Amino acid sequence: MAAPPPVIIWGHEVLRLLHYRDLIPRLEDALAKFSRRDSAEVVQPVRTTVALQKHRGFLGMMPCYMENDGVLCTKLVCFYNREEGSTLPPVQATVVLLDPEYGNVKAVMEGEVITCMRTAAVSAISAKLLMRPGTEVLAILGSGQQARSHYTVFTEIFSFKEVRVWSRTREGAERFCRSVAGPVIVCGSAEEAVRGADAIVTVTGSTEPVLCGHWVKPGAHVAAVGACRPDWRELDDALMKEAVVYADSREGATAESGDVILSGVEVFAELGDVLNGTKAAHREKTTVFKSLGMGVEDAVSAKLVFDKHKNSHNL
Repeated sequence: MAAPPPVIIWGHEVLRLLHYRDLIPRLEDALAKFSRRDSAEVVQPVRTTVALQKHRGFLGMMPCYMENDGVLCTKLVCFYNREEGSTLPPVQATVVLLDPEYGNVKAVMEGEVITCMRTAAVSAISAKLLMRPGTEVLAILGSGQQARSHYTVFTEIFSFKEVRVWSRTREGAERFCRSVAGPVIVCGSAEEAVRGADAIVTVTGSTEPVLCGHWVKPGAHVAAVGACRPDWRELDDALMKEAVVYADSREGATAESGDVILSGVEVFAELGDVLNGTKAAHREKTTVFKSLGMGVEDAVSAKLVFDKHKNSHNL
C-alpha cells in the first residue's frame, strides 16, 4: 500500500502547537538519552556541512534516529555570515520527519520556529542546572530571533528583576524591545550589559569575541549560542579558561565551536551528563554552556509538533 503524502506544517502552525512547558521535559529526556551513548536510544552523527562560498554561508545536515522511540528525522539548515545591514535572513531551516520502517516522509516542517524554540529551551535547561539560585539580572547580547526566543523562555521560567539587551545597532536593540512583552533596558555596550549580570546569553552573528572574561561577574552563567563554526568566536580566552565549560555534545563542541577549539579548553561535561547524575553541576563557579544544537533536539521537537498536528486535525 502506498504511503500517504507528507504533511506540510508551516511556521505559524509550529508556533501554535509548540510550547515550552511541553518541550522542555522532552528535551531534558533527549539530552540525557544522548549522553548515555546507547545506539538503541539515539544515533546522531556530528552535523555535516557544505560551504556556500559565493553566499558566505553553509548548508548543515543534522540527521537523528531514535530507535526505541521510533523517530527518524533530519534538519537541513542554511546559515550565513551576513553583511551588517543585510535584509537577507541569517538562518533558514527545514525539518523532515520520516517513517523509520517504510522510509517515507511523514512531514515537512518549517524549521525556524523549531530551531529558535528548542535552542532557547536547551539554554534554559542549562540555566536550571548551572545558574546560582537567587539570580536577578539577565543580559542578552544580540537582538534577532534567537534573542527573542531566549527572552521568552528565560522570563517564563525564571524571575529576573532586570533584563538588559545589547545589539551592534541601537535600532536592533530598540526593535527587540518593541517585539517582547516585558521591560528591557537597552545598553550602549556589551560591557555595560553584562557587568554584574547573573546570567548572560550570547546570540550574536559575530565571528570575533563580543564577551570578555574580565567583564563577567564571578559565578555567572553564560549560555553561548552563536559562533557555530571552528573559526568563529563570541567569548574570549579569558572567559573560556576561567569557566567550567559544558556543552550539548562534546563531539560537536570539539569539532565545530571556535570558542572551544581556539581557546584550547576542555569540555567538562555535557548537559546530559549532569541530568544523568554522572557529572557535577558547578553552580558555585563561573559556567559556560556552549550550545551547538543537535539533531536529537530537532527530532523530539518535530515529533511533538507532528503528534499535536495529528490530534488537532483528527488524523
